Amino acid sequence: MRNTAKITTAVLAAGALTLGLSACGSDKTSSASDTSGPLVVAASPTPHAEILDYIKDNLAKKAGLDLQVKEFTDYVTPNTATEDGSVGANYFQNQPYLDDFNKKNGTHIVPVVTVHLEPLGLYSHKIKKTDELKSGATVAVPNDTVNEARALKLLASKGLITLKDGAGNSATTQDIAKNPKNLKFKELEAAQTPRSLDDVDAAVINGNYAISSGLKPAKDALFLESATNNPYGNFLAVKKGNESDPRVKKLAKLLTSPEVKKFIEDKYAGSVIPSF
Repeated sequence: MRNTAKITTAVLAAGALTLGLSACGSDKTSSASDTSGPLVVAASPTPHAEILDYIKDNLAKKAGLDLQVKEFTDYVTPNTATEDGSVGANYFQNQPYLDDFNKKNGTHIVPVVTVHLEPLGLYSHKIKKTDELKSGATVAVPNDTVNEARALKLLASKGLITLKDGAGNSATTQDIAKNPKNLKFKELEAAQTPRSLDDVDAAVINGNYAISSGLKPAKDALFLESATNNPYGNFLAVKKGNESDPRVKKLAKLLTSPEVKKFIEDKYAGSVIPSF
C-alpha cells in the first residue's frame, strides 16, 4: 500500500492554507532545511503521486534518496506548502500556471526539471464528435486563470471559437471574438469538470483529473492538445534557492530516467506523455 498523506480541499476551508501547514515546524526541518532528512514532495494524486510512488518503491533506495509523497487534490496548497517549507518540493504544475501563481501570491517557486505532459481534452457523455455540438450547447471549462485560457485556446484550435488577437495565457470568455455555435460556458474548479459531464454537453478537462475520474484521454477525448511545442509540461518545482539540494537533484535525475519514461508510457498509454 502507498504510504501517502492525502490532503483535500476541505483542509483549505479549515485554514491550513495559511496557518496549518506553516505551523508544522518539524515538517519544515525534515523537508526543506535539513537536507539529510527525507525529501517530502507534494503532488496531485494522478499521475504525479503515482509516478513518485513508482520511484519510491523501485528506484529511490538504490539512489540513496529517502522520498516521501504527500497527495493534494487542489492546485494551491502544494505551492504554499513549498513556499513555507512544509514540503521540500512539489510536482503538479506547468510554467504558465506557476508564473501566474507566483505573481498573484508573492511566492518564489521555480521549476527544476520538466517530466511529462497531460494533454487537455474535450470530453462528452452526450456526443461522439464535435460536429454534433448543437447551437447553444453548454461547455464546462476550468475557472483558474491559466487553465481557462488553455481550454479556450484548445477550442479555438479546433475552430469552435475564435479568440481576439493577443489573447494569451490569461484569456477568458470575454476574449472570444467569434462563437459560431453560440456556445455557453460553465466555469468550474478544474477538479469538478469531470463530474459535470452529465450536466453539460461537453467539458474541457485537465489530463490528471480525466485519468483520476476513470477517463482514458487517448481513447475517450473528442480531441486533445498537441504535444508539439506545448508549453504546459509538468515539472518538479522547489522554492528558489533549493535547486541545489542534493535530494532534489537525485529526484530530478530519477524523474527523467529511462525507467520512469517506460513506466509512464506503459501505464498511461498516451494519456500522459514523457517530456524528456
